Amino acid sequence: MTSVTPAPGVTRVLLTGFEPFGGEDVNPSWQAVSLVAAGPPAGIQVTAARLSCVFGTALEELDAAVERTDPDLVLCVGQAGGRTGISVERVAVNVDDARIPDNAGRRPVDRPVVPDGPAAYFAALPVKACVAAVRAAGIPASVSQTAGTFVCNHVFYGLAHLIATRRPALRGGFVHVPYAPEQVVDRAEPSLSVDTVAHALRAIITTALTTREDLRVAEGATH
Repeated sequence: MTSVTPAPGVTRVLLTGFEPFGGEDVNPSWQAVSLVAAGPPAGIQVTAARLSCVFGTALEELDAAVERTDPDLVLCVGQAGGRTGISVERVAVNVDDARIPDNAGRRPVDRPVVPDGPAAYFAALPVKACVAAVRAAGIPASVSQTAGTFVCNHVFYGLAHLIATRRPALRGGFVHVPYAPEQVVDRAEPSLSVDTVAHALRAIITTALTTREDLRVAEGATH
C-alpha cells in the first residue's frame, strides 16, 4: 500500500489494483493506480492498495484498506484483457463462477460472494458521467453491464455490500482496464498505455467526487 499523510479536510480516495494473474508478469490495474497515487488530482489524497487475485482474501484486504484509510471514495480497478477501452462497471452480481483458478488455485463454481446477499448491486458512482469525462479526455471508454464472475466481480460486489450495509455515505465502484502494451507484443489484442489509464482514472475520480446526479444518456447494451 502506498499513501501520503492527509492534511485536515482533504478528500480521501482509496484506489485498488490487482497483482498479476493468469500467467501475466504485470497487471496494468496496479501499475495505473500506483501512478495516480504518486500524482493525484489537486486537493485529493489518494492511497493505492494492491489486492491478491484470490477469492476471499481480496475482500479481506479491501476491508482492511477501507478501515485504515476511511476514504470518501473507493475505486477498485482490474484488468480485462480484450477490452478496447476503459470500462466503468454498472452492476455487481452475487456469484463466483471461475473459468480459471485464482492465484491460490481456488475455482469456485456458482457460489455467492455473500451468502443471503442481494442478487446484485448497482455501482455507487455516476457511471455515465465518469465515462463521459474519460471520453472528454480523449480516451475510449464505455459503460459495462457486467464485471464477469471472477475475482474482479467478487471485489466489486464485496465493495458494494460494504457500502450498503456499513458505510452508506461512501461512494464506490469498479473500473476495468485493457492490457498494457508490453502484455500484447506477441498477440493481436488491444491495449492502452499505463499513463493513459492513469489519466482516465484521475478523470473518473474527479467526476465521482463532484457529480451527484448521473447523466441521462443512452449507454445500454444490445447484446
